[in-house]
Amino acid sequence: MKQQKLLQTVLFGFALSIVFQFSNTLNAQRKKKPNVLLIYTDDHRYTGVHALGGQDVQTPNIDSLAEQGLIFSNTFLMGSFNGGTCVPSRAQLLSGRKLFDLKGIGRVIPKKHTSIGEAFQEAGYHSFMSGKWHQDNASLARMFNDGATVMSRGIYLTDHYRMPHWDWVADGNYKKEDGYLLVYNKKGDIVRRPVTKEDKKGPFGTEKNGPHTSETYAKNAVDFITNHNYKKPFFMYLAFHAPHDPRQAPKKFKDMYPEENIKLTPSYLAQHPFDNGHMTTRDESLDIWPRTPKIARKHLSDYYATITHLDHQIGKVITSLKEKGQYENTIIVLSGDSGLGVGNHGLLGKQNIYDEDGVHVPFIISGKIKGDGRRIDAFSYIHDIFPTICDLANIPIPTSVSGKSLAPVIDNKKKQIRDYTYHAYRQHQRAYRKGEYKLIEFVQAPDISKSKEKIVSGSKTTLLFHIKKDPWEVTNLAFLKEYKTILKNMRKEMKAKALELNDYKERLDYPVDFWDYY
Repeated sequence: MKQQKLLQTVLFGFALSIVFQFSNTLNAQRKKKPNVLLIYTDDHRYTGVHALGGQDVQTPNIDSLAEQGLIFSNTFLMGSFNGGTCVPSRAQLLSGRKLFDLKGIGRVIPKKHTSIGEAFQEAGYHSFMSGKWHQDNASLARMFNDGATVMSRGIYLTDHYRMPHWDWVADGNYKKEDGYLLVYNKKGDIVRRPVTKEDKKGPFGTEKNGPHTSETYAKNAVDFITNHNYKKPFFMYLAFHAPHDPRQAPKKFKDMYPEENIKLTPSYLAQHPFDNGHMTTRDESLDIWPRTPKIARKHLSDYYATITHLDHQIGKVITSLKEKGQYENTIIVLSGDSGLGVGNHGLLGKQNIYDEDGVHVPFIISGKIKGDGRRIDAFSYIHDIFPTICDLANIPIPTSVSGKSLAPVIDNKKKQIRDYTYHAYRQHQRAYRKGEYKLIEFVQAPDISKSKEKIVSGSKTTLLFHIKKDPWEVTNLAFLKEYKTILKNMRKEMKAKALELNDYKERLDYPVDFWDYY
């Protein structure tokens, strides 16, 4: 009897110790800081992810992230005061500040604006970057402890196979002459060579010349994940240049999208119906007018091929996290920096504030954050991503951040963090979205005016869309009598929001302003 009681006592103690060990393990896991992988893609519109927009583009790896995580279906770029929208877009993402709070067009991130990399460093993270960088060297050095291949530090060739790169340096001192190309030697090995004058003349490179930028940046990420010692959690900024033009991908990806089989989108037009104020940009010069169905199908085929190739590289990064046992402890965030026309409304570029053509971007949170593909329709901007990640990783949001965290929406405590969105493109375009409607106003404001007298606008165009019924923004309702009251109220509210957001020319020292001509 005594032996039986003794055995029961021993077994009870053993079971109790297991419970305590399990409890301690759970507590340790809860206290363990998650890694953060922030993937930023270039000119990647919302419908450029199959799981989000249902288009013919194949994105199985991004789809998997979406199906396991959270999908934000109404995330937008606030806008740009520069034709190269990727500059302010990145400034908004990395600083968490709205368009009108940036320094100038966003090329420089001042030290007083705490960046996302700095916020995570202060929280005990090792911060790492690879890829495209459009801001100043000083902010690049401040933001990261470490890095690999960096793009756009002095020479820029718009070619994914002949892109000049630099090695990340801690002091931010990048010299133009240190740029190099990655090419294949006769043995097929990747080697470096200097950039020459002949490279600037073209022609474009191919997969026979060297690795694609997407392959290079993905390899950098895989190498880091594989070799990191994990004494500290990591924050990684992985900034792909794809699917930015020229839309290049290896032949096997291009072959997936025969041009004659490409379906045009509902907003396809051969030519934009009016001058939007900035029709002669570099992006719009990529092909002739009108954009015939044949031209539009070719650009869409190239676009989809570049995205699918990009998706393949992202898959390699995700696989490396799983192989290292870090997937379940990594908050994976994926967002695009802007939309893109690629034939929508007759446009090829992103110098506009239509949704898919310019400002509507994919935004997915996955990995450690589970959501089973839950779609969140709350309005949000790119500059809301920074504070949202901070909340999810349980680190302080810097006081310089003007974006809003989506954590209350994620936790089902709120349905919205904003009740409208407002968008600006240079001095030519403004948009206001509230409820089911979106107003876009265009004016013919000149780029430069030395005259002290106010120049009379050449023309003004108003568009009003029922965005819920017409997500591709095809049917203009502005001239219909039954929408007269809605239009009047939207215009009044948009102007009030402009004042509230400090949207006026003095902020940027522009010689002219949208509101001078509205």
